[in-house]
Amino acid sequence: MDYRIIDGSDNMKIEDIVRLLRMTYWANERPEEKIKKSIQNSSCYGIVLEEADKLVGFARVISDYATTYYICDVIVDPEYRNMGFGCALLSHIESMPDYAWLRGFLITRDAQDFYRKFGFEVVNDRIMVKAP
Repeated sequence: MDYRIIDGSDNMKIEDIVRLLRMTYWANERPEEKIKKSIQNSSCYGIVLEEADKLVGFARVISDYATTYYICDVIVDPEYRNMGFGCALLSHIESMPDYAWLRGFLITRDAQDFYRKFGFEVVNDRIMVKAP
């Protein structure tokens, strides 16, 4: 499947982002107003299937661009999981020069094996950190 990675929420529809976040255990009840505000205050990335022009993956990054970045709200539509879209999205984020020499962190309940592929290490049962 052909896809493209989108940088910036201006290139995504809020309803598509909300649809994806409703599929998660952490944001399924997050009010749309909070979703909009979180998007406005983050760097957002998406994966779009070319043929269907459908957003199938999303992630946000919060950063001070000097010391730390925080990866959050990473979601791939369950219908499109295990097809490499999550890896493509995280690889894109991790290749961004803005985050290259910063400490990364994230919180996950069940995706530690996925994030280990990108150099993140478990600090406790849910927090993962990547050294600069």
